Amino acid sequence: MSGLLLLVICYGAALLALAVYLQPDRFVVRREAVIDAPPQQVFAAINDLRNWMFWSPWAKLDPGAETRYDGPAAGPGAVFEWSGDRTVGAGRMTILDSQPGERVHLKLDMQKPFVAANDVTFFLTPVGKATKGRWLASALGFGGDSAARRTHVVWSMSGDAGLMSRAMNIFVSRDRMIGDQFVKGLENLGAHLAK
Repeated sequence: MSGLLLLVICYGAALLALAVYLQPDRFVVRREAVIDAPPQQVFAAINDLRNWMFWSPWAKLDPGAETRYDGPAAGPGAVFEWSGDRTVGAGRMTILDSQPGERVHLKLDMQKPFVAANDVTFFLTPVGKATKGRWLASALGFGGDSAARRTHVVWSMSGDAGLMSRAMNIFVSRDRMIGDQFVKGLENLGAHLAK
């Protein structure tokens, strides 16, 4: 009987190892929403890392986390570091590139609860056409997209999935865990900009 139990345990461990091995070695988490604010306003809230405390879901999880800013106030080179409880861990975000009203690209380096380096990108697209009376300005390049009152925001994170990350993904969906926070963040961002 104990030999059969040992055989079942070995097969179980082999199946688990195979399941971990078959997990993708890269991941992408992506969520999107339409926010009732013009692209430039949404861009300003994302491109200045000091604004994240008003809408980031992680800032709300641990309001007592130690934070530090470095570099310029906004745009490429702006840095935000934090160290908090186990729900937010410790890490560093650096804006690598930003295009006003269009995109903000960041590097996310986590130190706790695990070490990881991920790319985070926000893509902004104006929603709606130029309003009546703005068509001429749009045609001449003086309006149009800049006249949009709503913004389609895509929040994306991608990176390498290490062995531990792949193993965890079998039991807890990375996409759901991070994606749920992205949804909350986009809702918070919309509420913050509506004030």
